[in-house]
Amino acid sequence: MPVREASCDDAVPPPIRSPLNLQLSPLIELQKIDLRIAELKEQRRKIPERLEMNEVPLREAKRVLQEASASTEALIKERRSQEKDLEAHEDRIGKMKDRAAQLKTNQEYQAHLFEVELANKKKGEIEEKILLAMERIEQTQRVMADAQAKLKESEAVFTKEKATLDARDQALSAELANLDIQQKQLSGQVEKALLARYNKLKTTRKDQALALVKDGICLGCRLQLPPQLVSQVKRAQDVHTCPYCYRMLYWEGEPATEVKGAANHDQAQNFEIGESV
Repeated sequence: MPVREASCDDAVPPPIRSPLNLQLSPLIELQKIDLRIAELKEQRRKIPERLEMNEVPLREAKRVLQEASASTEALIKERRSQEKDLEAHEDRIGKMKDRAAQLKTNQEYQAHLFEVELANKKKGEIEEKILLAMERIEQTQRVMADAQAKLKESEAVFTKEKATLDARDQALSAELANLDIQQKQLSGQVEKALLARYNKLKTTRKDQALALVKDGICLGCRLQLPPQLVSQVKRAQDVHTCPYCYRMLYWEGEPATEVKGAANHDQAQNFEIGESV
């Protein structure tokens, strides 16, 4: 009996990729984009906080300078007032000395000397106050000089940091705009019911809605999955969820064509079902 030669029709057909995997593929990419968008939005949210923190030294330097300036101004006014008092008092003493020639009795002269002595004592007190005010003015002026230098330094640091944060915010905004476009494109590639299920789960969990299955473990909650569920996820004939965290499960690779025996349960027999890894 003649042997029939093998033909191309006898070749083993290539594995057919599951339609479900074709649906999950854009959904997996969509989740990556959604997570990146959430990350970028959180980074943008923190930018004003960082700017506020960098502005604290600047505001403090301004406060110190304002207080030192106000104190210096008040002391200068006080010194000028005391200088006027001294000038008026010296004028009074001069007039008192002019009256000495008009005194006729020793008693009047003694009283005059006592009055002059009190006036000179008062003059000394005013002069001491003026010197004290001048010393305090010098101190506050030194504080002002230090505060001005600190303010200049703080302004330079703040301006530089603000420019950096503004540039960072613009870069994040541009990336977000690009990701928004990709998000809309990928959303259109996902079956509507599956997309609605994904969005609902994402909103409920406040994080990722899909979780990769690796070595029999849900990488979303890090718990060991039942071997049968792992096999079902690998066959990719339906969308399965983790019984613990309720994320939609997926497996990276070609769908499994047969179920292995119990001895080969995804290399996960070292863990009990539901055990945290």
